[in-house]
Amino acid sequence: MSMALLDKVLWVDQASGEVRVQAGCRVQQVADELKPYGLTLQNYASIREQQIGGFTQVSAHGTGAAIPPVDEQVVALRMVTPGKGVLELSADENPTLFKLARVGLGLLGVVTELTLQAVPAKQLIEKTFTATAKEVEKNHGKWLRQNRHMRYMWLPYTDTVVVVQVNPAPSARAAEEAAAAAAAAEAGEGGAAAAARAAPLRALLSEAVGADKAAAAEDLTAFQLRDVLLALDPLDRDWVARVNAAEAEFWRRSAGTRVGLADEILGFDCGGQQWVLEVAFPVGRLSRIGGWGAGPPKDISYMKDLLEEIRRSEIAAPCPIEQRWTAASSSPMSPAAATPGGGADEVHSWVGVIMYLPTDDESQRAKITAAFKRYAALVEDRLMPRYGASWHWAKIEPPTDGGDAAAAAARLAHMQAALAARFPLDELNAARARLDPKNILANNMFDTLLGRPGGAAQAAAAAVAKP
Repeated sequence: MSMALLDKVLWVDQASGEVRVQAGCRVQQVADELKPYGLTLQNYASIREQQIGGFTQVSAHGTGAAIPPVDEQVVALRMVTPGKGVLELSADENPTLFKLARVGLGLLGVVTELTLQAVPAKQLIEKTFTATAKEVEKNHGKWLRQNRHMRYMWLPYTDTVVVVQVNPAPSARAAEEAAAAAAAAEAGEGGAAAAARAAPLRALLSEAVGADKAAAAEDLTAFQLRDVLLALDPLDRDWVARVNAAEAEFWRRSAGTRVGLADEILGFDCGGQQWVLEVAFPVGRLSRIGGWGAGPPKDISYMKDLLEEIRRSEIAAPCPIEQRWTAASSSPMSPAAATPGGGADEVHSWVGVIMYLPTDDESQRAKITAAFKRYAALVEDRLMPRYGASWHWAKIEPPTDGGDAAAAAARLAHMQAALAARFPLDELNAARARLDPKNILANNMFDTLLGRPGGAAQAAAAAVAKP
């Protein structure tokens, strides 16, 4: 079902900050419509071309330890259901179903309109710098509490972590001064500033293919250069490690400041075509993370364990491994759903691993895909159970047999059991039975992973998964 023409912003209430949109609106479109009112969305994911319906139904997220995933911005919604017709849901109108439907994955009905809670638009100051893993561990709790938005980019096989911190400018004058300083620094380096930052990547390319061939890539950005370099040997761990080292130097040279509105600052370049596995897990209370004598914070321990597993398994893991944070969500189907006893300031961390597909060669793409499945299995088998992590709904896939049907069946049973343990699937499937009794809205993936309408959630799978 295409929502492309259901793409209108219906109204904006400047006083309350609420905006009513049709579900096919793109995130950037809504941001642009809000600007004349001095408003913006509370947070943004990495890209802004998603439609609002999907953006909220999968509990997409930006970053900020005190800011929940985007489903919490939804204060009311209209949903067309096969079994009960058109429903208007909000905290006042059927609040239990409303919270379930906010992250309904399209299984409860077709969301056609949403009312979102916007916030006043402010100039943001972004600071980017690099740190070592030890420096990150030492300062992590403080940084999480001090910065409204923060993300890390971990660069495998290096001791470099890119730290991006974003905060509202304390005043209009402070924003102007920061913007002027950033512009002066860029101008002081001349027109060659971008070239100087990307020089380590260009030097590596020249070494690999020769100066003449490398000259053809003269106009490419650093991230395009990364794709070209990885395409030379994307599954050779030593080569990928060299590309990562060159990227680390690029980021060291890219330290600096930017100023802009939220939709201009909070998104970022995700690179070229890629496979992604992103997971979320509870970290603890923001007020206690990194406290004296507490040991490494849970989210930092996760990254240390992940990087060690990558080294031990000799995974050709490219840059970056993105780490972000959100507050808990009150939507029970969110990957960052509040946990029992988690506290009002509970924090969840989101970590994504990737492998790029930098070539059109089908044989090489197939090999990269197979390698990524092994990479993902490492995360799913060795880290997710240990840290209580669950899958990002937009990036979840059932296992494929790959020639070993028994192993795939066992992996599927464990996956079903993990989902049944984390989410209220009986409640979800009971609601599906009422709202979509003929299972029109489902697909094979969700029926396989979550069960069918009216069915008990994966009890058999849970029994199979028990040792």
